[in-house]
Amino acid sequence: MAPTLLPRRDTSRTGSPVHPTTARLGAVSTPDIAIPDDLLPADGRFGCGPSKVRPDAVEMLAGSASHYLGTSHRQAPVRFKVGELRNGIAELFSLPDGYEVLLGNGGTTTFWDAATFGLIERRSQHLAFGEFSSKFAKAADAAPHLDEPQLISSEPGTHPLPEAAAGIDAYCLTHNETSTGVAMPLQRPEGADDDALVLVDATSAAGGLRFDASQVDVYYFAPQKCLASDGGMWLAACSPRAIERIERIAASDRWVPASVDLGIALENSRKDQTYNTPALATIFLAVQQIEWVNEYGGLTWAAARCAESAAHAYGWAESSEHATPYVSDPSLRSEVVATIDLADDVDAATVSAVLRANGVHDTESYRKLGRNQLRFALFPAIEPDDVLALTRCVDHVVGELRSGGVGARP
Repeated sequence: MAPTLLPRRDTSRTGSPVHPTTARLGAVSTPDIAIPDDLLPADGRFGCGPSKVRPDAVEMLAGSASHYLGTSHRQAPVRFKVGELRNGIAELFSLPDGYEVLLGNGGTTTFWDAATFGLIERRSQHLAFGEFSSKFAKAADAAPHLDEPQLISSEPGTHPLPEAAAGIDAYCLTHNETSTGVAMPLQRPEGADDDALVLVDATSAAGGLRFDASQVDVYYFAPQKCLASDGGMWLAACSPRAIERIERIAASDRWVPASVDLGIALENSRKDQTYNTPALATIFLAVQQIEWVNEYGGLTWAAARCAESAAHAYGWAESSEHATPYVSDPSLRSEVVATIDLADDVDAATVSAVLRANGVHDTESYRKLGRNQLRFALFPAIEPDDVLALTRCVDHVVGELRSGGVGARP
């Protein structure tokens, strides 16, 4: 017989009402632990995607709704907003002359498919060190018109490095592995063929981690993480070398579905539009986040803000009796996604369930990693003080669980 779910206590003080189904997450029973108000973060959203959207941006969207939402994406108001998005990204990343910003519908997974058609000529090399970094390799391996890709793997919690090899025309890197909280430096492989491209999945890194755009040819991402927007769109900062590759393949006899044709995406992006109707709210919110970051100092400021949050998270875990940074090498630890292992006597899923019941959301570990772990975002929109508050909430919950003074709900 299914257990009876008791009503949740009111958590409207955090602005995050709790749905009754959160009383049980899978097989996890949620102990009735109340976190004191003075420990709670001002905003309890710590998801690694979708991520926190700043309330100011939502207010701006609401204020612009009557003349923006529900209007044609081929007309000036929306095309102007797309232009703001493309120009804002160029400023945010300090893109070198000749780089262009492309956009299209679908997220990063869609872009992997587009890249197998429009960026990889014959053979690619992929670095795989987690769930997401391995998916592009699988897409390239399944493409019948491409040669078998070269795969360089390392254990989760680490990252490999690219190795120059003859015949590789696309080196596929991941700036930040969202599933494990590992970040890697970006540098063009020494000795690579002159016309080889460096393609970087930056979905959870773009706008939160520093990088040198001259070292990459395609820096692609979706906006639901550091850009504090919703998903359903991909964006890509492309070098002149990448643009030439896109145009050359588009002009060849290779068959490409229109929905993932980068030649079509390039043509439309230059007109500040997309091939198909985009999510207008997603574009608007991404622009608001980019303008906010650029106003305060650009990527340098945003990265420093993320680093401050990371210092709170990892410093807490290193000094804790019940928490440990999952990534053992400090130089590999992400400053936009924290992964923290908990002691064996503390069930991380229960801790996350209690946090959620108190209005602190999305601290669960990545499901396929299978660790007793918390995972939470450190994106620019998240206040560093809220990350510090999160660590105090975890300490409180662990203390209550260990005390044995609370009972689990039926």
